[in-house]
Amino acid sequence: MEQIKTSFDFEKPIAELMQQIEKVKQVADKTKVDMSATLIELEEKLSKTQNALYTNLTGWQEVQLSRHPERPQTLDYISMICDDFVELHGDRTVGDDKAIIGGFATIGGQTVMIIGHQKGKNTKERQYRNFGMANPEGYRKALRLMRLAEKFNKPVISFIDTMGAYPGIEAEERGQGEAIARNLLEMSVLKVPIVCFIVGEGASGGALGIGIGDKVYMLEHTWYSVISPESCSSILWRSWDYKEKAAECLKLTSTDMYKNQLIDGVIKEPLGGAHQNPAAMAETLKAQILSDLKELGKEKTEKMIATRIEKFCSMGVVNE
Repeated sequence: MEQIKTSFDFEKPIAELMQQIEKVKQVADKTKVDMSATLIELEEKLSKTQNALYTNLTGWQEVQLSRHPERPQTLDYISMICDDFVELHGDRTVGDDKAIIGGFATIGGQTVMIIGHQKGKNTKERQYRNFGMANPEGYRKALRLMRLAEKFNKPVISFIDTMGAYPGIEAEERGQGEAIARNLLEMSVLKVPIVCFIVGEGASGGALGIGIGDKVYMLEHTWYSVISPESCSSILWRSWDYKEKAAECLKLTSTDMYKNQLIDGVIKEPLGGAHQNPAAMAETLKAQILSDLKELGKEKTEKMIATRIEKFCSMGVVNE
């Protein structure tokens, strides 16, 4: 695990141990004194602390990790997973929404259509990308690209990472709800395989707009819910102070979602989160993508669509 550049309150024990290890190394280098025994002891303590902490995270702590500023985003994964990538722009109606990117790419010799949210890494990028919150034209661009993939019989891969669809007045005027609903309808009957990954935040219709697939996965330290903990807290308790309680009540973690049969699997992250080892995370995703595309490629189109529809229609059904 690399030195923590940005740490949350719950990661303080790990950050402190790392600082101690670094200081011991500096002293050893400066004084030429053998401090290997001390280093081994501290590293063992660090390993135990990491395993205990990251395997027992609360819902709110998972939300915090999903928002880590160094966490890989769609363009990062594209650069690490794909052999090449040709970005396509515009919805052919209003404009090009920078919050959603997409285009043809090659993964392991196979051509795919990749679509995903992009938040941006710094203030300037985040403003340019509208913090990953798409307008209607973003979802219409995504739909245009999915239809293009269907036309050329290429599978669709989506990376979901958004705080939600943009809630501005102009977005509603241009048909935000209709654009998302149209995507749900079209994706449910798309004649090519669709594999979706929640790689960060998966909030509300903003996530669902590109989240209907034959396989839907969550990375270990991500969340997927109809509403964010802060918004839920502000509605129920008129304050953000109860966001931690809301996060637990919403059952939004990858573990909760898998238990409730709302996703197809949880993808393990490197210890401490995907940002600790982006390359390893990308390799894991690449292997999962190629495995699923091989499996889905064997199915007949009609059966694949029927299975996809049945999967989503069975969600939330309760037998008493």
